[in-house]
Amino acid sequence: MRIGHGYDAHRLTEGRKLILGGVEIPHDRGLDGHSDADCLLHAVADALLGAAALGDIGRHFPDSDERYRGIDSRILLRETVRMLREQGYTVGNIDATVVAQRPKLAEFLEHMRENIAADCGIPVQQVNVKATTEERMGFTGALEGIACHAVCLIGQQEKTQFL
Repeated sequence: MRIGHGYDAHRLTEGRKLILGGVEIPHDRGLDGHSDADCLLHAVADALLGAAALGDIGRHFPDSDERYRGIDSRILLRETVRMLREQGYTVGNIDATVVAQRPKLAEFLEHMRENIAADCGIPVQQVNVKATTEERMGFTGALEGIACHAVCLIGQQEKTQFL
């Protein structure tokens, strides 16, 4: 078994949709980035890539490549899982945290879990997504951006039996 950690953050900006976990969230600003800037899925992909010692999403999906401009990050997550499977790994579980002062995310968390589970090819019971604030501290508390952390467990397909 191998453990991975991922982190991503993006600045909030006007004129963009706010997408987290593949879910469009009603908000007056969205996240700035080359792709759809879904920092939750980026953190999950980085955790998976890190666990498999395959680098990070910047290495595989660089912002210098126009193919990834505006791309749906769910596509990037599915490609990440494909790379892991190619290396003989399967996803055991994922636990992720969205750090945002606003908007409140509780009503969207289950849909995010479902999207991540579907894209990783695992049961939704193996995915957890939660949200927290930083009590108005730091860049997330000042409403400048949103950050996400993710951890995961992966194992060799032929050797690991996850419950």
